[in-house]
Amino acid sequence: MPQSNPFKGLVDFSGDLQRMRRLGKTGSEHHYERYERTQADAWVPATDIFCRGADLFICLEVAGLSRDDVDVTFSQGTLTVSGERTTSHGEADDAFWQRERPHGAFQRSLGLPEQVEANDISAVSKDGLLTVRISGACESASVTHRRIPITGDPR
Repeated sequence: MPQSNPFKGLVDFSGDLQRMRRLGKTGSEHHYERYERTQADAWVPATDIFCRGADLFICLEVAGLSRDDVDVTFSQGTLTVSGERTTSHGEADDAFWQRERPHGAFQRSLGLPEQVEANDISAVSKDGLLTVRISGACESASVTHRRIPITGDPR
C-alpha cells in the first residue's frame, strides 16, 4: 500500500505565494530583482523531500555555505533549517551586469510526525548539499485520515 506524502503541496504552495507577491509588487514576473528583497521573497534553497525505506530525507542545495552558515534545529515536532548566504561584493570597481546567485537569510520549517525524537535526526553536508535524515519517520508518517462528525450547536 503506498504511503501518503505528509509534505504534498508544501513546495508548490510556497512557490505560488512568492510568485503572487512578485506579481503584486512589480506587476510582472520579469525584472523583480530591481526591487529590494524582503523576508517574503528572500531566497530559499531548492529542497527534495523523500522516503527511502523507513527513513525520511530532506535534501537542500546550500552551495557556497559552510556548516557554520547553516543551523538545523528540532523543537516541538518541527524541524527548522536556517542560514544565511552573504553576498560576495567582489572588488570595489566591479560593476555587475547580472547577479543570479541569490543571497540573504533563509528558513525552512517542516512539521514531523509526533513519534520523531531529536536523536532520530542527523545531518550531513557534502558537495553543496545538506542532507537531513530522520530515522523511522516514514513508518510513522502513514497517517490515517478520519472524518470528524459535526454535531449541533455547542451552547
